[in-house]
Order: sequence, then structure tokens, then C-alpha cells
Amino acid sequence: MTKISRDDIKKRGFGRFVKSFSYSIDGLKYAYKYEQSMLIHVIATVAVILANFFFKVKGFEWLISLLAIGMVLSAELINTAIEAVVDLVTLEIHPLAKIAKDCGSAATFVLAMMAAAIGIVIYWPYLMEFLGV
Repeated sequence: MTKISRDDIKKRGFGRFVKSFSYSIDGLKYAYKYEQSMLIHVIATVAVILANFFFKVKGFEWLISLLAIGMVLSAELINTAIEAVVDLVTLEIHPLAKIAKDCGSAATFVLAMMAAAIGIVIYWPYLMEFLGV
């Protein structure tokens, strides 16, 4: 196995900066392709953006909904990274591996529930007006 120095990995410069975007895109593609939850979050993201346009939500509500979307998607990506690192260390069923994976999943779940609550607070008045209630 060839040993790579930390200096080689952590080179700086504009080219490295641009290349880092491709690594981020690779991470997004991986999560979308292999993580079922990411697909669900992406569908929810599209639904929220369409609802924002449909209900003509105010600027601050757009900001809050986009922040909630970003937090949930980021949590799912972090959870995916945790799962990959745990699997790298051991594929055996180990109590500590389970804790790491379960807690990563729980963090995403908590943020998703908070995002849902934010959605209820934002869309409730628009929905009531739409329904004429």
C-alpha cells in the first residue's frame, strides 16, 4: 500500500478549490443513489419549493423553509458518512457500531420532524385561506 503524505492530500490553490466541488457532487450523487432516505428528502424538497411558489410565501418564510431543507439534507449526508466510516471499521454487528449508526439516523429524524413542524407553521395560514376556512 502506497503511503500518501498529508501535504499531498491538503494542497491548496484555485484548482484544488474547484476540484473540491466535484467531491461534493460525488457525495450528493452517492447519497441519492444508495440512500433511500435521501430520495425521500429530495422529494420533500421539491414539494416544499413547489408549495412556496404555489402559496406565494413571503421572503422570510422562503428563508426559513430553505434553511430547514438544507439542515435535513446535510444531516442525511452526515448520517451517510457516519454509516460509511462505521462500515469501514467493521462490518460485524457491534453494539458501538449500532449506537453510532442509530444516533446518526436519529439526528436526521429529529431535524426532519422539526422541518415538518416548520412546514405546518408556515403553510397552515395559506392552506386555511386556500380552503376558505
